[in-house]
Amino acid sequence: MKILVTGGAGFIGSHVVDLFVQNGHEVVILDNLSTGKADNVPDGVRLIEMDITNPDLDAIFARENFDAVNHHAAQIDVRISVNDPVFDAQVNILGSLNILECCLRHGVKKVQFASTGGALYGEQDYFPADEEHPIRPLSPYGIAKNTIERYLYYYHQVHGLEYAAMRYANVYGPRQNPHGEAGVVAIFCDRLIAGKEAVINGDGKQTRDYVYVGDVARASLLTLEPSLNTSMNIGTAVESDVNDIFRNLNAAGGFNVPEKHGPAKKGEQMRSVISWEKAKEVLRWEPTVYLEEGLKLTMEFFLGKYDRS
Repeated sequence: MKILVTGGAGFIGSHVVDLFVQNGHEVVILDNLSTGKADNVPDGVRLIEMDITNPDLDAIFARENFDAVNHHAAQIDVRISVNDPVFDAQVNILGSLNILECCLRHGVKKVQFASTGGALYGEQDYFPADEEHPIRPLSPYGIAKNTIERYLYYYHQVHGLEYAAMRYANVYGPRQNPHGEAGVVAIFCDRLIAGKEAVINGDGKQTRDYVYVGDVARASLLTLEPSLNTSMNIGTAVESDVNDIFRNLNAAGGFNVPEKHGPAKKGEQMRSVISWEKAKEVLRWEPTVYLEEGLKLTMEFFLGKYDRS
């Protein structure tokens, strides 16, 4: 298949690109490189440097004849979405609609959408949350992801466009950017290696569902060809608190840095964890890299980027 991966030079998208290429697909990357890196683009894969809101995108779709689009490009900073919801909507809603309209006009058969589990369900009624859990996003970012899921349903029902929406838990792993709206794993790796203070917010007992990026990329491979037209969680159903993350990374890097706790972040969600039973049933997908191993692999990646001499 010929696949366009938007955001394919970024953290998750680049792992998806690697897996598609390894499985014999022709891949083109669309990325404005605002957070993605050209270094993440593998040899032989074309990079088109363009924003998803650009109207010139139509000409690219007309020329390339894509079979499928894997849509990872997004404004991913929850804090930016809260401070500037208009900008967030311009990128995450209008930019995504630009992609979907191009798909419709130029015969794309399938859209894979990187959605969110952590930001979609809000404060959970039960743990882990399955796909039937009430959707109560507490940020414009989460609202935008939910909006595009609804648009995908519309485009399928009215226009026959096939889709799969993958609701990611907290993704971590190699290539994650430790700056900006980074995950705590990347932040701790960066600061521990650089010998800087790594502060745990509050008591560190807030939990998240941490899923390894390689497992996440495999979900894109598995959703590429089946007719699904649904949303599904991609997580581990395991809660891990921030203290555990810090201690595991401290050990994985051979450090002995004492824990330091700072003020709690106002309004921070205390628990978030999602079920992957639907993905198992529909795709035979399951997480295979669990936390201790995944954190070691991540720390090894970050150590390789630093000169510790």
